[in-house]
Amino acid sequence: MVIFEKDKVYCGDALTILRDFPDQCVDLIITSPPYFKQRNYNANKQIGQEKELKGYVNNLVAVFSGCKRVLSDRGTLWLNLGDKYMENQLVGAPWNVALALKENGWLLRSDVIWHKPNAVPSSVENRPTVDHEYLFMFSKTKDYYYDADAIREPHITFTPKSKMRGGRKHLGVRGGTPENGKYGGNHNLHDGRWDQAFHPRGRNKRTVWSVPLSKFREAHFSVFPEKLIEPCVLVGSKEGMVVLDPFLGSGTTAVVAIKNGRHYVGIDIKKEYCEMARKRIKETKLGYATKNVG
Repeated sequence: MVIFEKDKVYCGDALTILRDFPDQCVDLIITSPPYFKQRNYNANKQIGQEKELKGYVNNLVAVFSGCKRVLSDRGTLWLNLGDKYMENQLVGAPWNVALALKENGWLLRSDVIWHKPNAVPSSVENRPTVDHEYLFMFSKTKDYYYDADAIREPHITFTPKSKMRGGRKHLGVRGGTPENGKYGGNHNLHDGRWDQAFHPRGRNKRTVWSVPLSKFREAHFSVFPEKLIEPCVLVGSKEGMVVLDPFLGSGTTAVVAIKNGRHYVGIDIKKEYCEMARKRIKETKLGYATKNVG
């Protein structure tokens, strides 16, 4: 039997380990499971090498059922998945998983596009080169924790980056924005209430996040970028809360949690990755301890 502890890496398959965790013991889940038919980890009970997409989807649904039980009622799940081409067509794995999780009771709150500005070049000539993946935001209930102020972006309407045309004298003037199109329903703009439409701390986070791929010196593959995980940690938890990654890999989720004053719990099926993650976590903690002393 596994005993639940904060700030620990568990080595084994997530489905089995989660069964021993108590209800609602974590506050936030951020993870990137193995992609369908992408990489063989040569581990017993691994996910990603199923013969058919249906089996892959069912296995992930089972794991995330366990995740939902251990997640606080106010918690959220941030799930990163990439797709794959097989037999000259896109498999559609991310959306198959997302819709299956909806059917299983999760509330799908957002689909974020992770744009990768340094995506691997492709020689294909009969379709666009893929430079994005999906990051799905799910909640367990309608009443979930979400700190929008923690990840606000700078406004661009009044900057040189603004795409506004036709002059700006209408700004703040009642009836100054008479559009009947996509902005026709924004009463704050049409009533001149720009103080309501433009939050003083910045605009609400958008759904396209441009984050470069990152490398870890001990891994011969691209790892979960810290800058992709950090907004999820900040918006979905407070300091002192517990962040779970059931597919921890090289340990980036735990590292970001530590850097932002959160506790972590990680699970991975491959022993080498567990050791890699533990080493990174130790180095992160040591680095912060040294920094504080200095």
